[in-house]
Amino acid sequence: MARSPAATLYLFLLPLLLGQPPPSRPQSLGTTKLRLVGPESRPEEGRLEVLHQGQWGTVCDDNFAIQEATVACRQLGFDAAVTWAHSAKYGQGEGPIWLDNVRCVGTESSLDQCGSNGWGVNDCSHSEDVGVICHPRRHRGYVSETVSNALGPQGRRLEEVRLKPILASAKKHSPVTEGAVEVNYEGHWRQVCDQGWTMNNSRVVCGMLGFPSEVPVDSHYYRLKSLTNKNSFWIHQVTCLGTEPHIANCQVQVAPARGKLQPACPGGMHAVVSCVAGPHFRPQKAKPQRKGSRAEELRVRLRSGARLGEGRVEVLVNRQWGTVCDHRWNLISASVVCRQLGFGSAREALFGARLGQGLGPIHLSEVRCRGYERTLSDCVALEGSQNGCQHENDAAVRCNVPNMGFQNQVRLAGGRIPEEGLLEVQVEVNGVPRWGTVCSENWGLPEAMVACRQLGLGFAIHAHKETWYWSGMQRAQEVVMSGVRCSGTELALQQCQRHGPVHCSHSGGRFLAGVSCMDSE
Repeated sequence: MARSPAATLYLFLLPLLLGQPPPSRPQSLGTTKLRLVGPESRPEEGRLEVLHQGQWGTVCDDNFAIQEATVACRQLGFDAAVTWAHSAKYGQGEGPIWLDNVRCVGTESSLDQCGSNGWGVNDCSHSEDVGVICHPRRHRGYVSETVSNALGPQGRRLEEVRLKPILASAKKHSPVTEGAVEVNYEGHWRQVCDQGWTMNNSRVVCGMLGFPSEVPVDSHYYRLKSLTNKNSFWIHQVTCLGTEPHIANCQVQVAPARGKLQPACPGGMHAVVSCVAGPHFRPQKAKPQRKGSRAEELRVRLRSGARLGEGRVEVLVNRQWGTVCDHRWNLISASVVCRQLGFGSAREALFGARLGQGLGPIHLSEVRCRGYERTLSDCVALEGSQNGCQHENDAAVRCNVPNMGFQNQVRLAGGRIPEEGLLEVQVEVNGVPRWGTVCSENWGLPEAMVACRQLGLGFAIHAHKETWYWSGMQRAQEVVMSGVRCSGTELALQQCQRHGPVHCSHSGGRFLAGVSCMDSE
């Protein structure tokens, strides 16, 4: 006998009345992470993959339709689905086929609200891997595409990358541009085997470290200076296309466990990379860029960013600056902008005028870069006026920039909140690093802007000249910097102009420089 709606509702609510949880929806997926794997790194289409138990797997196309594609696209940050693709149109995946017979109504906000046969329960092969094609427009509230969630092999998080300098000449460079590649995994730095290492791999590593390009390395000098034994290599082999914004997006093979017959790195050699710093980070004695490159660089600029290497993307067309629409905007195109401006790859592609709305025309929309273009003008794009873009869709970027060590040479003390306080800097006095305060003579907003940027705290909202109201700061702290004059574009106070002998004409400790910053994150 069929139950009435009222009886069905009563049976659902009965466990709640008895203090028990309601029956769960059968074969619910739980919390899921999705990604699209497809050609040309287009973010809006590709093979649908799901992360479960730390491993990426595919979805079978059985019973998959527009409702399921809509839910997947919405979860991935797009407005809607255009269609779906069956029979492994985007290539056959690897690993498990996690889901089969996914069943969605179409109104769900994520696949974990849909039903299925259950994890790994399927009668499919990878020739049935499903793909989806989403509308390239991002939905409101989806603010950025970032590499911070990049996952490597078996879902392991590959965090920072660094170059460990080996040669004496490389150790003297700031920033470090050449050395052995090391990857941070779970708080430990692991070396990378050089087996099959390519210049594409070097390009990805250099981009992560804030460098726009790479140069070949003569490994002969390094084979005599092996840093470690064979079994301490954690990453056995890396294969990158050169367009990836993070090494975790490359094919990464983890070294076999110790004790097996196959050594972790047959050659026993660590991968070595040499990068080329952009003009912002070269020593002043470095050779200038080749003639004509300056004019090329001016065709793209970043505006409204609190830090170097971030801002709203603006391009110069017909002698008029305009913005770029965020339709199809992704990390690949953002990385082309970053490298063109002398930074590394993009760590974040921002949508929805996240860093402010621009003025004037919207010059470009649906920018599609492959990743190796030298300038944004080399990429395929539409005119911004062709698809109804508004300035609320202005695209922005945050680029990887080299670690110059400047943030370790400044700190705040005595503030009520972490973004304000008395400024203390580290300078060399007779060759010895020494911490001290800054005299507030000539101290103004340009100097405070440089200090806040150096602190990693974004914009300066106030330049304090009298810091007596920060209690406990009237200690005997030596003044080590005075007469500071900044243009406001310097990376650190140590790069600003200063007069000769350090002095502060005001008596006492109350006339010392301080700042209040506003973080833009």
